[in-house]
Amino acid sequence: MKNLYCPWRSDYVKTALPEKKSGISVKSCPFCYDSNLATPVQDAQNFVLKRFKYNFVILNLYPYNAGHLLIIPYKHKKTLAQYNAKIRAELIEIATISSDILQKEFGATGINLGLNLGRAAGAGIPGHLHLHVLPRWVGDTNFLPLLAETKTISFDLNKIYRDLLPKFQEIKL
Repeated sequence: MKNLYCPWRSDYVKTALPEKKSGISVKSCPFCYDSNLATPVQDAQNFVLKRFKYNFVILNLYPYNAGHLLIIPYKHKKTLAQYNAKIRAELIEIATISSDILQKEFGATGINLGLNLGRAAGAGIPGHLHLHVLPRWVGDTNFLPLLAETKTISFDLNKIYRDLLPKFQEIKL
């Protein structure tokens, strides 16, 4: 890949598409306390694997790969700095344990951990921070997403949920 130095574009990048407010209020956020995710009796229907003191783990409904997890703080904040150290520490501890589970249970040979902070960074729900835990395997990408903007999903979320649930229920923090 070649780089083209264009310093005159910096003003455009800063002003052309300014970051808007998240557009998703606490009341309309799919991750917050007033959504369906707030009711523990619906955890199975919502693919919630485990609730912790400050965060919970859920299967991503729009996964990149089998076992794609989201770790979501209960509090509706958009940056890491807005959370206290206890919430951040639990978030990272859950990510560590989740990565280990995905490697052992699914044979993942790599893990991507990601925070998309802001719409410009790719956040689909920029108002509520969430950490992606994405299992990877050598060769899990191909030409379809690049050429046809199509990703083949060949797994069942219900089966993955049933397979992972016992492992997550064993976690003690």
